[in-house]
Amino acid sequence: MHVLFCAGFGPIVSDPDASLSFYRDSLGLPLEAGDYPATGAIDGIRHFGLWRLEAAAASCFGTTTWPADVAVPQGNIEFDVDDVARAAAELEARGCVILTGPKTEPWGQEVVRLLSPEGLLVGVTRTG
Repeated sequence: MHVLFCAGFGPIVSDPDASLSFYRDSLGLPLEAGDYPATGAIDGIRHFGLWRLEAAAASCFGTTTWPADVAVPQGNIEFDVDDVARAAAELEARGCVILTGPKTEPWGQEVVRLLSPEGLLVGVTRTG
């Protein structure tokens, strides 16, 4: 499998109205209205890192323990590849459990989805 680029990232939200207000109104992101507020008008991802929860907690709260009364951060991330079916086969051969796919979404994107050890919903995709 050859990852071509990181195709996208976004939080998985439990309170859509609060999240839309934060990302659109507070941060000023140009999110389109609808059931899936999204945008293609933000320049590409310049950095990808595996940030340990303990380090995130230290940065946010000054302690290496994530507070029990705060939801543990989760999100989704997508990586574009040249061949989704081949990538799915390689992932399965490496012991990964495929949740869905390979399939083609209504908007034309080929995708396979799986969960990472951190709880991210990972999409291995071909967007165009």
